[in-house]
Amino acid sequence: MTAGLFISLEGPDGAGKTSVLNALLERVEPLLGERLLVTREPGGNNNQVAEAIREVVLSPELPTMDPMTEALLIAAARREHVTKTIRPALAAGKVVLTDRYVDSSIAYQGGGRELGVQEVSDINAYAIEGLMPKATIYLDLDPAVGLARIQNTRQDEVNRLDVEALSFHERVTGAYRELVKANPERFHVIDASQPLADVIESAWETLQRILATEED
Repeated sequence: MTAGLFISLEGPDGAGKTSVLNALLERVEPLLGERLLVTREPGGNNNQVAEAIREVVLSPELPTMDPMTEALLIAAARREHVTKTIRPALAAGKVVLTDRYVDSSIAYQGGGRELGVQEVSDINAYAIEGLMPKATIYLDLDPAVGLARIQNTRQDEVNRLDVEALSFHERVTGAYRELVKANPERFHVIDASQPLADVIESAWETLQRILATEED
């Protein structure tokens, strides 16, 4: 593997992304070493501007933020992330694994906030300038199950998006599933309703296949 490889991890709230990502890192870091860059959105690895925007966007103290303002702020953070973090890492031949990317905006702001999938896609087109992941690992989960998990396990980490009504999260999941249908070659779907250990194993097998394909 000599070229950079861009991979994203996506899923609705409560799907277990953080737990899955942490488990994946324990296995892939010894294999890739310094060639691996792990980052996240909104925000970014050592990206001061994007992280500052993240604090504003997710703050539970700002419940009345206009939906379009939210979408534009996230796109602005993404622009910083792409130009200062992702593109330089890919140019250096690194494997970039990001926890969320543009699919999240399309699902959460386009679907959840009802701003429109195409409208949010258009906004982000300026931010990413065509840079999409080679592969996306998507953890699929019924939104009611996801909300129940949040209420049971994440009361100390709840953000603005977590406290939205079930209908919001249903729209988010619906938008994600439409993205999967439209981009079957990029999305690798994992059933996140399985026991966590099984979800982790499925994600690890998927990640190994993605890395092996790039080697070929």
